[in-house]
Amino acid sequence: MKSNQNYEIIWHGRGGQGAVTAAKMFTEAAYYSGFKGVSAKPTYFSERRGAPVSVHTRISPEPIRTFSNVLFPDIAVVLDDNLLEMVNVTSNLKTGGLLVINSSKSANDLNLQGQFKIAISDAYHCSEEAGLIIEGNVLVSTSILGPLVAATNFVSMENVRKAIEKKFKGKSLERNIKALDLAFQRTEVSEIRSLSVAAHR
Repeated sequence: MKSNQNYEIIWHGRGGQGAVTAAKMFTEAAYYSGFKGVSAKPTYFSERRGAPVSVHTRISPEPIRTFSNVLFPDIAVVLDDNLLEMVNVTSNLKTGGLLVINSSKSANDLNLQGQFKIAISDAYHCSEEAGLIIEGNVLVSTSILGPLVAATNFVSMENVRKAIEKKFKGKSLERNIKALDLAFQRTEVSEIRSLSVAAHR
């Protein structure tokens, strides 16, 4: 993936997991990486904690003038692998696109179909190990950025850290950076080539 082209990303999570925060930090990091146009637009299916939420982001080397929902993403990011049973996250993912998943399972165990690259990291346990726990909830808003950066090259880890440093301070910053680094280091990237599924756009 190159830094001189447009990217459309959909983030899939549950209320309270930090999908909106993750998307905003990543778009900020993209801006630091030289992208002039960045946007993040959340869509809530229900105004309650734990309900599915999606965030539609666009990253462009030129100013963005489109703010509608993303229909055919280059990248889909899944903050909770249980959502795979509720949402077909790859239905409109472009052929050759990227799927990023927070999961302790392997690509084979997830039994996904399509033609795309997949990056998996156990972001939940990385955040738990780093101490990112608030009121009993493990937050994956920063750790999920680890596998996303590991599988791409248009936004650097340096600029992701810079975006995190703008949001957190002190011990909280240390925990978020540790979660990011652990998830980055523990990312597995592979190819899904299921030819039985009709080619995506």
